[in-house]
Amino acid sequence: MSIQEDVILHPEDYDFVVDTLGTCTVPSPLHDCDFTPEGMRVLLSEDVSELQHALAAGKPVASFERAGARETLFFDPAWTRVAILTAGGLSPGLNDVIKGIVHLLHFEYGVRSIYGIRYGYRGLLPEFGHAPMILNPDIVDTIHEEGGTILGSSRGHGDRTRELVDSLQRSNINILFCIGGDGTLRGAAAMADEIKRRGLSIGIVGIPKTIDNDLHFVGRTFGFETAVYQSHSIISCAHVEANGTFNGIGLVKLMGRDAGFIAAYASLANSVVNFCLVPEVPFEVDGSDGLLSAVERRFQSGKDHCVIVVAEGAGQSFMADLPEERDASGNVLKHDIGEYLRLRLSAHFGKAPWYGSVKYFDPSYAIRSVPALGTDAILCNMLAKHAVHAAMAGKTNCVVGIPHGEYALIPIRLATKERRQLNLRSDLWRAVLDATRQNDYFATVRKRTGK
Repeated sequence: MSIQEDVILHPEDYDFVVDTLGTCTVPSPLHDCDFTPEGMRVLLSEDVSELQHALAAGKPVASFERAGARETLFFDPAWTRVAILTAGGLSPGLNDVIKGIVHLLHFEYGVRSIYGIRYGYRGLLPEFGHAPMILNPDIVDTIHEEGGTILGSSRGHGDRTRELVDSLQRSNINILFCIGGDGTLRGAAAMADEIKRRGLSIGIVGIPKTIDNDLHFVGRTFGFETAVYQSHSIISCAHVEANGTFNGIGLVKLMGRDAGFIAAYASLANSVVNFCLVPEVPFEVDGSDGLLSAVERRFQSGKDHCVIVVAEGAGQSFMADLPEERDASGNVLKHDIGEYLRLRLSAHFGKAPWYGSVKYFDPSYAIRSVPALGTDAILCNMLAKHAVHAAMAGKTNCVVGIPHGEYALIPIRLATKERRQLNLRSDLWRAVLDATRQNDYFATVRKRTGK
């Protein structure tokens, strides 16, 4: 059972309350907008029976505070000093989020003191000597056209909580926006806790960034949709290469350390994929029901090509004897399943009786370093705006998400409690299996033996 399912069934065991810095007494300078009253909530579950069950049992209903502009603010815009940082790996849309924050602060709230922290949390530590950037609408005017982040990024240093808060306090920063994944957000939550312990009035608001789309409660994360778009042409190239030779195999490795959402959606978006391998589904390479035998069966059925998409975190058990390595944020680095499969497939199918060849594509960095596209860019802008509204109203230790079409504020501790993974009984995964027909090849032995 995932944490999201447990939260719906046992909401009394979880805290949905977003921390606030104090009473809001400053009139908002915003005009001609619908203000969101305090107390409005966004339901986590859309299932009426689940809501009825909770009410009948006398349980609270799982819900989050609705995001949006507030009629009164905690911070006086004229005296507010804001900092923005981006941390972790790159993702399409980082610059869009930065621009969205700067624009709303400057034009709507009238905040003029906005600083960009260079290279993630590292930029808040004096020994590295990274001077902050002054941000204004002119500086960020066209950054949405560029991939990456104008501020730079880095991993690690989020565990030096006291020093990071010292830096905010020394710089008279009132609000810090942290744009990053679960590691970045955990660091933000630790800072918010330390700020609360010290009795300071500094708001910490997160914008969730994980290209793998593996955070609970926040809905789709920015960069994910662009990654799926970008993978389309790569998979098409793999298909062309596979078709260009007898028994050709096109192998594509996509991002997805612990969750296979990009691989699954990309396989649906470009339905030339014959095998989609994800971290959530263990598979074998050898043996009568392994990948090699499954590809053999495809060729034996009369097909003369094969396209395989594999998520980077799949099949890690094959390399269990290799030493474990971690990045600066403490994340376990995945061993290269793409290169492993390339070698195994080439050795097996490059000789008689197959005489095939393997063409391997690893587009990970090319995919994550492009600008956000279409609705992804819109999502970035909306997340930025709701983060600013929340921060100016004194909300802290929270992230902005869109669980079911409505923007909401989620406590960071809840959003980062567990990584989200594919539900293997969902319509999504069933659709992947229908599109690839991979179980027709993997399941041949099971069908014949009745196992």
